Amino acid sequence: MKIKKNTLVISTFFIVFFALLSCEKILPPAPDPASVLDSPIEGLTDAQKRLFLEGDEEFDEVYTEETGLGPIYVASSCTSCHSGDNRGHPFTALTRFGQSDTIGNQFLSQGGPQLQHNFIAGHLGEQLPMGATSSKFIAPIVAGVGFIEYVSELDILAMADPNDMDGDGISGRVNWNTIPNWVIPRPNALSRYGKYICRFGRKAGTYNLHQQAVQAFNQDMGITTSFMPQNPINYLSGTNPVTSSDLDISDHSVNATVFYIQTLQAPIQRNKTDENVQQGAIIFNQIKCNSCHKEKLMTGYSPITALNNKEFYPYTDLLLHDMGNELDDHYTEGTAFTNEWRTTPLWGLGLAILSQGGNYFLMHDGRATSIEQAIEMHGGEALQSRTNYMQLNTSEQAALIDFLKSL
Repeated sequence: MKIKKNTLVISTFFIVFFALLSCEKILPPAPDPASVLDSPIEGLTDAQKRLFLEGDEEFDEVYTEETGLGPIYVASSCTSCHSGDNRGHPFTALTRFGQSDTIGNQFLSQGGPQLQHNFIAGHLGEQLPMGATSSKFIAPIVAGVGFIEYVSELDILAMADPNDMDGDGISGRVNWNTIPNWVIPRPNALSRYGKYICRFGRKAGTYNLHQQAVQAFNQDMGITTSFMPQNPINYLSGTNPVTSSDLDISDHSVNATVFYIQTLQAPIQRNKTDENVQQGAIIFNQIKCNSCHKEKLMTGYSPITALNNKEFYPYTDLLLHDMGNELDDHYTEGTAFTNEWRTTPLWGLGLAILSQGGNYFLMHDGRATSIEQAIEMHGGEALQSRTNYMQLNTSEQAALIDFLKSL
């Protein structure tokens, strides 16, 4: 009897052992951390990790009419526009509308600044008002933006040179913009005539990630919160905000979503030891792309310890720059002129095709279908860098593109 029992134990061991070996062959390997963007930053506490997971679920939530979608909207979830926490696609582009001066959007009473073209049964989507100018915006990358949020305002101002005092042809400036009364400025925030330094959005018109998320819930999905309790149709009709018991999501859900966005990992550069990539990095600086696309920034104080005083590599200066007539969209946000755009962070650029259907759709509206084409569309302050790029030989251009794809 004892022999049979031992035989059974040994047999069971080998069955389990070979089953595990089989599973290892069947299951795909874990993804390379440098190829994904949806992991949390290192250093979060257990409580923060739980909040991150709550926010992750909210970010992935697909809303329906029963759960608050609409009645007019653009998309039904955050991931509709930010697949894999990366850049969006022209199919999910947002339409912003207003006018070409900077005195403030005069079309807010007619649905501005965002066009909600989709709708639930019994309603109609919005149409662009007569006389409004408009622009298509592809959703920007989400990964790493928590680091950007905590760059100090003094550091941003130190990078600005609005009057080109150094004579290098680059005159980046900040976007001083008004903020909603429910947005809480940072401690010791700098202000000018009641306006604050903004850093998010294609034209740097948004102050912080809380404002960005709340406005996205409301203007992208028609989701009401205590911060923006009117859905777009109620706002247009002048009816009262919904009561607290009828809000689509709670403050906790909003804050969890914001925390998720704040604590997403920063994109990791790949192939750093490749000779072409290293040569391309040198060329990037030689042709002065780094005049605007600053490689390294530093966070200041953050209440999230894992983001406090951290060095990171976004390749942006967070400033507005004149990008020339070709990219003039006749639309303004805050003090940003029609030809001005915030320097787009380049991190995650090589992974963009994973969220864009295997192709590149770059610039603010996706008009560039390759990195090369995006470079060739740079004008205004970036004209000299574009000219420098065009004068490179074929192998040098290829090395530069290899470097950009590694980001």
